[in-house]
Amino acid sequence: MNKIDLNTIKLGVVTPMAGEESTARQFIGAVLERCQGFKSVRYYTVVDRASGKPTENILSEIAAQDSRIKVVVAYENRNVVDAYMRGYQQAIMEDCDWILEIDGGFSHQPEDIPQFFEVMQTGYDAVFGCRFCEGGKFTDSTKFRYLVSFGGTRLINFALGTKLKDMTSGFELFKKEALEYVLEQGIHSQAHFFQTEIKYHLRNHKITELPIHYKTGKATVGVKALKDSFRNLYRLYRNK
Repeated sequence: MNKIDLNTIKLGVVTPMAGEESTARQFIGAVLERCQGFKSVRYYTVVDRASGKPTENILSEIAAQDSRIKVVVAYENRNVVDAYMRGYQQAIMEDCDWILEIDGGFSHQPEDIPQFFEVMQTGYDAVFGCRFCEGGKFTDSTKFRYLVSFGGTRLINFALGTKLKDMTSGFELFKKEALEYVLEQGIHSQAHFFQTEIKYHLRNHKITELPIHYKTGKATVGVKALKDSFRNLYRLYRNK
């Protein structure tokens, strides 16, 4: 199979940011360093009410020094899902061929990025980062946080008939058409479960997983997010 030439691809990168002023410059630089060889690269940093003015100010300063970076201001957002959706929509509107989603703050490792491009070049519609396959890592975590992600994947696969080894990861690369399809189906979750909705919507597309190293840091999953997950899992189960 002939590999897709990166020189023909316009890449968009989407990263909502909140409270990461001290690492933003380093993180964005590390990501862009791994996004080489494309026809063009556009980095969409999304700021909203959770981000606040300090984050917006530092990102605007960084963007003024690098034309590849665009600060997407969306103070109307209600939650992190809205932030991701706003970033997706911006990348699609500006006609990016591939759209990479990566969390800020080094919970996702920029050095894992090139493998996404290598796999996507072979013709996939979406490539998902996986913490639980061979070579994947899930570190700096509480046992509860690990069990929520690992056990949640097992429960989701049982309930929905999906087969991925990590149904809750948020480090992923999409073809524009695949992401447009997801948005057409609709995202109902207002918390972490939206990553599962994305994977469920794309279950009949050409998708695959690859190992990533995830560092949870201070990330937590609260009761409200868990209730949202169970409610939307039941909705997908009922309607499948």
